[in-house]
Amino acid sequence: MAVAPRPVGRRERNKQEKLDRIMAAARELFAEHGVDDVTTQQVADKADIGTGTLFLYAKNKGELLLLVQNSTYADALVRGKAAAETIPDVRDAVMAIVRPVVECNRIQIDNGRTYLREMVFGDPEEPHHREALGLTVQTEEAIADVLRRDQRIVPGVAATLAHIVSAIMFLSMAPTINIASTVDDILREIEDQVRVLLPR
Repeated sequence: MAVAPRPVGRRERNKQEKLDRIMAAARELFAEHGVDDVTTQQVADKADIGTGTLFLYAKNKGELLLLVQNSTYADALVRGKAAAETIPDVRDAVMAIVRPVVECNRIQIDNGRTYLREMVFGDPEEPHHREALGLTVQTEEAIADVLRRDQRIVPGVAATLAHIVSAIMFLSMAPTINIASTVDDILREIEDQVRVLLPR
């Protein structure tokens, strides 16, 4: 006999509602002003909570940005994987995974670059940082899955190539020299390198 799922308790609902308010407030403020010009106090005020409560969900502004951006990145990865499934050409399918990740990172360029910096230099013990690193692993796994369609690429090599594609993607999005670059500019830069890595 199947057991019915237990209803979510009031305490858990309250926690989720606060988290939703925090994410909405941070997303709006970061998009409007950029993460560097927003304080945690402003986020707490907009979410209608105390700063002490805010720090229960994210202990600093970097973690708060990770919290917000991780959600966007996860959605982008779902879209990219779905698009890749419909594309028979391996290199085009890889770029289908890369495109929405680049797009979500460039919604607010300074925020995107700060997000990448937090991923690289943040504290891996923090939960939102761990989640961000997990998303990069998921991205590489999705790319490796696509590469395994090519019978010339053995499984271990597929994982290595996926790691290289991921590095190319991050190094194309992060540098100061690319601040003024459009999404299409960055995708062209990535594709030029991927073309050398994955010749047809």
